[in-house]
Amino acid sequence: MMSKTCASVTRAFGARVAPARGKAASVGIRNRIPAQTLDASRSLLAGRRFGSRSANVVMAAVPANLPNVDFRVRVRDESIGGDNPFTWKTFTSEDYFKGKKVVLFSLPGAFTPTCSTYQLPGFEKNAEEFKKLGVDEIYCLSVNDSFVMNKWAQDQGLEAVKVIPDGSLAFTNAMDMNVQKDNHAFGQRSWRYAVVADDMKIVQTFVEPGKCENGSVDDDPYGASSPENILKYLKGEDFDAGA
Repeated sequence: MMSKTCASVTRAFGARVAPARGKAASVGIRNRIPAQTLDASRSLLAGRRFGSRSANVVMAAVPANLPNVDFRVRVRDESIGGDNPFTWKTFTSEDYFKGKKVVLFSLPGAFTPTCSTYQLPGFEKNAEEFKKLGVDEIYCLSVNDSFVMNKWAQDQGLEAVKVIPDGSLAFTNAMDMNVQKDNHAFGQRSWRYAVVADDMKIVQTFVEPGKCENGSVDDDPYGASSPENILKYLKGEDFDAGA
């Protein structure tokens, strides 16, 4: 269950685990991780290193695999003719992710400042570098309808990054990343996070710290889910796994 206030941040993800120190500590961490989430979080155990100190590990309540849900999407169909040749089509998570190594990042909303100025254009700019590192596709997901997501993609001039509308929160809820933002009249939205997944299996998460409901304008951290940080992970460099 998610926290009610920003002060209860880490409870939304589970207990904070002390840094691993040697074999005994590693066994202790293993015993405290639920079996069903161990595989999805294995790479989090290294944490982030600053000099000789490891950052604490915080378990994010994400599933081991990307949830398979339906997305309703407006797609272009020239056979319709006219000035607006679009029709509705249902895609599943498997349509997007199955059999591929993907980077999926999710954010609070289309056209919002951080998302439009830094995160989305950053992934688009670095798409070729991601491809060289073995990533087949980059996806941006947001709790917006397909009309909004298509217009945002057009406004951003996207060619490499593909957008996914999760207007009904089916995917976001299944990932346990939904947060209430009624204080900004947003309703329910997604917390900012990213994952690297291979054939639907989540191999690394990048969850921004401070997950909370109805937080202030400042409660929208950005760093762990940035393209620059995820590239560090893919290159085998020190990176920030976030919460």
